[in-house]
Amino acid sequence: MEIKVLKDILGANEQIAGKNRELLEKNKVFCVNIMASPGAGKTSFVLQTIRVLKGNVRIGVIEGDISSSIDAETVAEEGVPVVQINTGGECHLEAVQIQNALNNLPLKDIDLLLIENVGNLVCPAEFNLGEHLKILIASVPEGDDKPFKYPLMFTTVDGLVLNKIDLLPYVKFNADAFTKTVKNINAKAEIFRVSCTTGDGVPEWAKWLKTRMKS
Repeated sequence: MEIKVLKDILGANEQIAGKNRELLEKNKVFCVNIMASPGAGKTSFVLQTIRVLKGNVRIGVIEGDISSSIDAETVAEEGVPVVQINTGGECHLEAVQIQNALNNLPLKDIDLLLIENVGNLVCPAEFNLGEHLKILIASVPEGDDKPFKYPLMFTTVDGLVLNKIDLLPYVKFNADAFTKTVKNINAKAEIFRVSCTTGDGVPEWAKWLKTRMKS
């Protein structure tokens, strides 16, 4: 019975995700689902992406959190449309929540939609939102063993951002071994070394993203 319920939940989510994708493509909006553990730097990464692309790409943001609107308020200061989703305890966003958020965004005025998922390295990997790209942010202080501990997340993403590389001289983290491990379990994933504090690596990420938007 438990397996049947799980299938029902995921099946319903897939149906709504498909509708989300149709709506996004109808309005020519490219959507990126950004996932990470709490504190990895999702909001900082969203802000850096906006700052690099703003002026060339019209951006909208959906902020997912268990509670509060702190991140949405911070992003809104960049002058982009933002919708906040509070899950009330759930550790991930679901397609139906994105469906509701899309109805509250000016899609015709958006080229790129960034979804900041709830901070978690397990649940978000299970739920399709209708996005075009799944991006995972890992950060240097978290340690280089995360691909072994959370393999599903690392194997399902299209790109991986290793954030906070400015801390490499001060933290025990083998960046080369980490990159090799990720490539071994997910050969398709593009990997970017980034510091949202210094801005290093962000232009390279933005260039790749623009290429994917055109493909």
